[in-house]
Amino acid sequence: MKVLYNFDAVTDRKNTNSMKWDKSNKLFGSDDLINMWVADMDFPCPELVVKAVKERAEYPVYGYSFPPESLYDVIVERLDRVYGWKIKKEWIVFTAGVVNGLYSAVGAFTNPGDEVVVQPPVYYPFFNAVKDNGCQILYNPLAFDGQRYAMDLDNLEELFKTVTTFPARVPRIKMLILCSPHNPVGRVWSKEELAALGEICLKNNCMLISDEIHSELLVGDVQHTVTATISPELEQQTITFLSASKTFNLAGLATSFAVIPNDYWRGEFIKSRAGHNSGNLFGFAALEAAFRHGDEYLRQLLVYLKDNIKFFTGYIESNISGLKVIKPEGTYLVWVDMRKLDMNALELQNFIRCKARLALDDGYAFGPGGEGFQRFNLACPRIVLRAALERLEQAVAAIKVTNIPLNP
Repeated sequence: MKVLYNFDAVTDRKNTNSMKWDKSNKLFGSDDLINMWVADMDFPCPELVVKAVKERAEYPVYGYSFPPESLYDVIVERLDRVYGWKIKKEWIVFTAGVVNGLYSAVGAFTNPGDEVVVQPPVYYPFFNAVKDNGCQILYNPLAFDGQRYAMDLDNLEELFKTVTTFPARVPRIKMLILCSPHNPVGRVWSKEELAALGEICLKNNCMLISDEIHSELLVGDVQHTVTATISPELEQQTITFLSASKTFNLAGLATSFAVIPNDYWRGEFIKSRAGHNSGNLFGFAALEAAFRHGDEYLRQLLVYLKDNIKFFTGYIESNISGLKVIKPEGTYLVWVDMRKLDMNALELQNFIRCKARLALDDGYAFGPGGEGFQRFNLACPRIVLRAALERLEQAVAAIKVTNIPLNP
């Protein structure tokens, strides 16, 4: 019997040690905020995922464990069915999360002082993974025409031409970290864009680290292409990070996986990961259940998310002048241009937190090009979304009432 999921139902997450809802006062200075920041959903997990975790919990020994063969099987099957990517079981390496895996990858394949390319505005833990490993961030900013973002591949090629090498003939650009689909701007890169990017990386012997955690959350008329499927050559030069944590709301179970076709790289990655958590028995059970039984939940979820995005965009266009929604193609995150409010980064932060009484992710945290933007998480019941928009509308209206004009 098909389960009908009620995403309109409000689940009270307060007092559950929720990062999103129980850290408001510490992180944003108030408990009276609507929280739409960190990227988890305010929806319950699929019914069969909850059942799988409960069944595992009923066995009263929680000792050291490892992923079952059936989990490898379901990952191999899903990647083939959803993306047409045929992988081998031995390519899969479990980690405690994509960020955890990024740290291991940068640590394994760079030396202090090496450059790592990122494409801002982008998910801000990328910056920390580079800097904390003693490397230099090299920016390849996305191009923005006011409506849509694109990769600036001409600029990327120039970076490889102009950056110095030390010692001679040894390139210091070792790696590019790709966000696909892109967080926060919501682009789902086309196969042609990824092929052009891959060609540049292959030509310059640059490792490609592809964070594809949002790959099943498609909210536009698009298809996701796994970067490594572009060509056999690029497959050998790419490490792909995937997880069910965004799609099925499992982030607290700290289980994701890397797909590493290159045998040598896989061995080096495993060495770098040594001593770090690589998932847990409840995460393994939830991941397997989600990939095996989660298709109907995902289908219903995407319908709801698309309607939330439509509602959010329409409300702002009709009621809140001076703001522009960058229409997402993927993720449940929406990037909003607030530059016409004519505020600097701290003024905008204060306005959102103290006047609109919202907890959002500040655009400047995503690096160059993020200034004047805010990131909204729309994976919430519509009644919560409406309340947030009403607060924002009232706050922007108050600016006009006090005769602080918006830019034309």
